[in-house]
Amino acid sequence: MQSTEPPFLAQYRSRVEQQLQIHLAASEAPERLQQAISYSLFNGGKRIRPILAYATADALGGDSSSVDAAACAVELIHTYSLIHDDLPCMDDDDLRRGKPTTHVAFDEATAILAGDALQAMAFELLSSADHPADIVLLMIRELARASGAEGMVAGQMIDLESMGVQIDADTLKTMHLCKTGALIRASVRLAALCCSYSDQQLDQLDWYADSIGLAFQIKDDILDVEGSEEIMGKTQGADSSIDKSTYVSLHGLQGAKDNLQQLHQASISSLQSFGPAADQLRSLADLVVNRSS
Repeated sequence: MQSTEPPFLAQYRSRVEQQLQIHLAASEAPERLQQAISYSLFNGGKRIRPILAYATADALGGDSSSVDAAACAVELIHTYSLIHDDLPCMDDDDLRRGKPTTHVAFDEATAILAGDALQAMAFELLSSADHPADIVLLMIRELARASGAEGMVAGQMIDLESMGVQIDADTLKTMHLCKTGALIRASVRLAALCCSYSDQQLDQLDWYADSIGLAFQIKDDILDVEGSEEIMGKTQGADSSIDKSTYVSLHGLQGAKDNLQQLHQASISSLQSFGPAADQLRSLADLVVNRSS
């Protein structure tokens, strides 16, 4: 990221990393497993999902401390998903954020176990969140649905079944709303559960999250074609090399860019009633669209 980024990004990134460090320090996991977990979790991620949680709390007038557990939980789930997505039996990637992927740096079995542990940690952390029991249960259910067979895992399954097959636009959209969008939406909804909100506000936040979730993946598809491997920290052209359906392969490069701009506008429009309180969410939408990695 560039040094001109809004100050709240660094502030929230630092906050969630401190919280994650505290949680990991209390772990009694075997040393090699602990090393793999730490390697994967502190590997230079942008922390978009936890920052979304904090920014949502800001938009709703909530306190950052109220969403610490939610912010950590979504990052733990996200990191677990990246470890498993990179495995030879999945996307078979050797680089993640410019560094060897976990199964390359350690070994495949350790990588699988590190992912398993991170997933369990997420729900352990949520279960001990400082909120009323009924809210904690809702948060656990929200994250479970977003990361499970109706959310992120469903998206990965569609992705695997689509290898070498040109899928239609609706299937591609469904895949990305599940694989990438579900956890982005959960980041926003978990934060809302920690704050005070109206049904209308939650609907608008859902609209916002779905828009940037899909935009995030379209931007990834565009970067796979025209991004810099050095800046991205992963192999350029990885999707086309394994004949994956993408927004670029389906709609062309310009069509993908047009879709991206439409979703960006939709995300900004969804926040109109929040006024200046949602400026951080607006900045995040800009970041998703304009990022180079």
